[in-house]
This record gives sequence, structure tokens and C-alpha cells, in this order.
Amino acid sequence: MREILNSKVQKLQSSGIRRFFGLAASMDNVISLGVGEPDFETPWIIKEAAIQSIQKGQTFYSSNAGLLPLRQGVSDFVKRKYQLNYNPENEILMTVGGSEAIDLAMRTLIDVDDEIIVTSPNYVSYGPCIELAGGIPVYLDLKEENEFKLLPDELERSITSKTKALVITFPNNPTGAIMEKEDLEKIAEVVKKHDIFVISDEMYSELTYTSTPHYSIGAIDGMKERSIILNGFSKAFAMTGWRLGFVLAPEKVIEAMVKIHQYTIVAPATFVQYAAIQAINTCDDEIETMRLSYNQRRRFLLNKLKQMNLHCFEPRGAFYLFVNIQQFGMSSEEFCERLLHAEHLAIVPGSAFGQAGEGFVRISYAYSLEQLKEAMQRLERFVKSLV
Repeated sequence: MREILNSKVQKLQSSGIRRFFGLAASMDNVISLGVGEPDFETPWIIKEAAIQSIQKGQTFYSSNAGLLPLRQGVSDFVKRKYQLNYNPENEILMTVGGSEAIDLAMRTLIDVDDEIIVTSPNYVSYGPCIELAGGIPVYLDLKEENEFKLLPDELERSITSKTKALVITFPNNPTGAIMEKEDLEKIAEVVKKHDIFVISDEMYSELTYTSTPHYSIGAIDGMKERSIILNGFSKAFAMTGWRLGFVLAPEKVIEAMVKIHQYTIVAPATFVQYAAIQAINTCDDEIETMRLSYNQRRRFLLNKLKQMNLHCFEPRGAFYLFVNIQQFGMSSEEFCERLLHAEHLAIVPGSAFGQAGEGFVRISYAYSLEQLKEAMQRLERFVKSLV
């Protein structure tokens, strides 16, 4: 069988997150703060649009790039929110979730042995998708003392003659870190100097808790033509199971992506796209309601962790806390397994997000305050047992 299977697939490691939560699923009375999924239901107005599209018989294939009214809605949305200017005709592609968008970005850019710099700790899909495309992921470790931001001198040192692109994720999963305009402008200068591409995963762009909104690297002068912006409907619109993402990129890049997309996916589900038209055009208020709720939960957890003397830098985006557990002298995996068995509380070992995550654990606050309160009681009992 090993001779039949693709060698790259055989070398891939299974997700550390899935393995850990398989263990949690086998236990009773477990509170899980691990999955990066909003606890809000998809707003009714979005669900109703999907129902109506089915009732109207709008169940046929869309164009490969997606319904034009949806791409127009995305174009209007990113211009209004992030000062990004993308032509809906030829610079926007609708994908099956952000996951397909990541895969397409890698397969479109990478030739064999190209090096792709990936900031770490990082979302688990980037490295495997790079490897499957024939590239080499080069992990650039971000540091807690720098609030897990990417610094220009660190990027400069990581670039070689083989570097094709840089992958960034801000707001970040798993750390919750953000990069503000002035931070990104310094990175853009290095990128332009070395003539490389940027793949910017901005799935959490609407979940930022600062006085200024999310800023995209694609809005910086000279960066649109060398950036692939990935985003989608999962987090901001509470539409994880609907599986709809989008890519913003130069026309030639989108044209190349569509070639792959049309042979592997064809197009996202049509009724989902009609629902997304409603979402992108009318649901700003629903997004803000969810954002304010997440921010309340974020502040609650930070206060509780402080009371426990658990160190956590203040995340200003997404819905995760990346908690430092180095004081306990055990690996992040051991900490999480012992917590799970002792208190039936599941959180994610930082090592699941790369070696730079070792010594940390990820706690998601995409859960109700009631669940979070009980979870913090369990965590506090466990921490006290270690002292």
C-alpha cells in the first residue's frame, strides 16, 4: 500500500488539535474551549435568504468564480471596511471556505522547492498545503515579548534566494495578535525590497478590539500587485458550516486560481452564495453585536487569568487567548492532558500550532459566559493543584 500512496501525503502529520479532541470526545462532562467556531447561530436573515433561493429553484451551477452579485458585494464590503479596491469581474474568487483559498494560493504560486516563510505559531493548514504543492515551509518564530507581531528585521533575516512568498495571519490564530498599519508598512518595505509575494489570511478581520479597525497589507501602496488576501464568512458571520471563503488578488493570479478551482471544485454551493449576498450587504449590525460579545468574554477571561497568576499578553483580535504555562515546567501537551483528566476541561496545546507554540495553551472564548465561568473554575482548581 505504501507504494501506491502519494509520498507527500504519507509524510503529513495528522492535526494535533483533532487528535487531542478525539481524546476529549471519549470522556463525559467535558467543557471544551478548543474549537475555533462561533457559538452564535447564523443570523436568521442569512438563513432565510438561503431558503428562499432553494424555493426559487436557484440550485444550478454558478460561474466558476462565483455569482457576480456576490463578488460585487465582497468588492463593496472590502472597500468600505478596509480601503481595498478589487474588481469583482476579475480580481475576486469565491471558494469553498478559507481552506480552499489557502490551498489555491499555495498551488498557484509554488514551484518545486520554493521556500515559503510562515509566521509561527500558525494555523495548522499552511505547512501541509505548502508541502503538498511541492514547496518548503520556513517557519519564522514570533515572540511573546513582541506581542507576537512580525518584525521587519526578523523577516529580513529569513529571506533567501529561494523565498517565493510570506504567509501572515492577522488577527492571528492561535495568538490573537494583530498588526496595525504602521507595523504592516515596515513589513511591506521588506517585501517590496526582495520582490516576494504575501499571502495574507484575514479571516478574523472583523474581530478586532482596538479603537482602529483592521488594516490590510493589501491597502499599502505597491502591495496590491504582490498580495493574495484570503477571507471568508465563517467567523464574522457565524457561517462556519456553510463553507464559503473568498480570494482577492491581481487578475493574473485569479485567472490561474480559477484553472485549478474549475477542475477540482467548479464553484461553491449556489444557495450558500445567495445567503452570502444577504450577509455581506446587510449584516454589519449583526457582526458588531457578535464582536462586542466576544470582547466582553475576552476581558472576562483576561481578568480571571490575572487572578490565577497565569500570564497572558493581551490579544486584540480573533477569539483566542494564548496563555503562557512555562512556569509549571511541563510541555503544553502534558499540561492539557493532565487538565483534561483532572477537571474535564479541554484546551489546545500550543505545540499543535508549531514548535513556537510550545510553552503556551490556546483558549477559545467563542463560548457562552456561563461555560467560560465554569471553565475558569475548573482551570483555577487545576492550577492550584500544581503550586
